[in-house]
Amino acid sequence: MRRLAVLALLSVTLGGCGLQPLYSGGSQGAVASTLSSIEVAPIKGRDGWLMANALRDRLAPDGTASRYRLEVTLDDSITGLGVRRDDSVSRERRTLRARYQLIESSSGTVVVDATAGSDAGIDVVGSEYATIAAEQTALERLTGIVADKIVGQLAVYAREAPAQ
Repeated sequence: MRRLAVLALLSVTLGGCGLQPLYSGGSQGAVASTLSSIEVAPIKGRDGWLMANALRDRLAPDGTASRYRLEVTLDDSITGLGVRRDDSVSRERRTLRARYQLIESSSGTVVVDATAGSDAGIDVVGSEYATIAAEQTALERLTGIVADKIVGQLAVYAREAPAQ
């Protein structure tokens, strides 16, 4: 009985907390329509190709004229961490950082200028092929993580931006 009273009290307080869904209005809402009107500019390199595809998949352009252009610059690095007795590396950290700018197409005004990044640990094993495969898999995983962070920040901008 006491637990029921506590749950009832908590449910009343949660109702007034002011939380609202980011994607309210579904595909016709402000956030979804803004995200679908973003064109991703080409990004240099293999990691850039992966990032551009990941962003396009998440932004789901609807084929209409783009109101915004997203420009991304990537910094991809691999750092050796652990060292064996024979001075070979036993552990690596792959870091992917993205600086991105959301630019209004009509005026050229930068409306969002931010960074996002993530890193992953990689075990360096005896097989060079296995190590290269692990590095590539880490890059693919990091690309998805960083793309999610970028789209999340753009969604927050779209929700808070004045209606156009």
